[in-house]
Amino acid sequence: MSLHAQLTPEAKKRLKAQKRNSTISSIVISILIVLLIGVSLTLLLLPKVEVFTPELVAYSSATEVEEKVVKKKVTRQVRAKPSSPSSSMARVIAANVVTNVAVPVIETPVDIPLDFGNGEGFSEGWGDGEEWGSGGGGAEFFGQKVTANRVCYVIDYSESMKGRRIKLLKEELKKSIKLMSPDIQYQLIFFAGPAWLAGDKVQMTDARDSAFVTSGEKNYDWELRGGWKTKGEKQNVPWLQATNKQVNKSLRAVEKTPLVWGTAWKDPLNMAMSMKPLPQVIFFMTDGIAGRDSDKVAMDVALRAKAAGVQINTVAMMEPNAEDAMKSLSKYHDGSFTLITKDGEAVKK
Repeated sequence: MSLHAQLTPEAKKRLKAQKRNSTISSIVISILIVLLIGVSLTLLLLPKVEVFTPELVAYSSATEVEEKVVKKKVTRQVRAKPSSPSSSMARVIAANVVTNVAVPVIETPVDIPLDFGNGEGFSEGWGDGEEWGSGGGGAEFFGQKVTANRVCYVIDYSESMKGRRIKLLKEELKKSIKLMSPDIQYQLIFFAGPAWLAGDKVQMTDARDSAFVTSGEKNYDWELRGGWKTKGEKQNVPWLQATNKQVNKSLRAVEKTPLVWGTAWKDPLNMAMSMKPLPQVIFFMTDGIAGRDSDKVAMDVALRAKAAGVQINTVAMMEPNAEDAMKSLSKYHDGSFTLITKDGEAVKK
C-alpha cells in the first residue's frame, strides 16, 4: 500500500519559487565560469610583453691635440728710392725668404678717392683733425682740393650767370657736395644783390631796389642804398651736417634756386665770416666784379680772414676782369685762385 502526500497550494508556490531561483543561480554561475575560462585562456595565449628600458649611450670624441704652428719670422727689406710728387711709397719689396705670393709692381699711378670719416669710416681719422688728413675732412671745387672740417660755399646766383655758366656751376657744385664725408659741416650762401642761404625763397621787387628773403618763418629785408644792405635783423648762418638727407636737400636747392638781379660781394662774405665757429675754408665764386669797391671789399675781407686763420679760395667764372680782386681774397692765407675759361677749363693762377 503506497502513501501519496498532497501538497498544499502554499507549499507548491514556495517549491516553484525555489526552482526558479535555482535555475537563475545555475545560469549566472555558468556564465561566470565561462568568463573565467575565457580570461584564463586569454592570459595563456597572449604573447608575453617585455618591458624594455633603452640604454642611453653618450659619445665623446677624442680631444684634438692643439698643434702649435711655428711661424718663421720674415724680415722685409725695402729698397729706398727717391720719393716723387705722385707717390711716396717704395715700388720694390724684397724678402729674405721664399714665398708663393707674388708682389706686383704698380707701374701706373691710379687716383682712388678715399672717404675716411669718423662716422662710418675708421674712428677718429689719421690726422690731427676729426677725419682723414692733418686737418680733418676734405672737399674739392673746380679742382681746388682742401682739407677741412668746416667748409662754406659763397656762390654767385646773379642773372648774369644764365646759360652755360649756371649749368657748369651747378654740375661742379653738386659734385663737390656729393663727395663730402658725413662728418663735414658745410653751408651754401647764394648771392646776387641780396644774399641768402640755399633753400630760402628770394623775391625781388619790380623796381629792383629791394628784395625779401624768407627763411623758415623769418623774413629778411634788403634794399639798394649805395650798395645792397640788409634792413634790421641780419640772417643767422648755421652749420649743416653732411648727412645723406641734408646733402639731398642741398642738391635740390642748387638745382631749383632761381637767378636774381644784382652783384654784391661784401654781405655774403661777411655772412660767412660771422659763422660760429668760423669756417676753415671758404669757396667764393662769381662771374663779375662788385663795382668800383671790389678791390676794397676783397682787401678788407682778406685781412679779416688772415687774422682769423680762414682760407679763402676764389673762382672767377669766365670773368678775367675780376682776377685782381679775387687774387687779393686768396693770396694772404695760402688760398687758390682759379679762372674758368669760356671753354669751361679751370686754370689755376
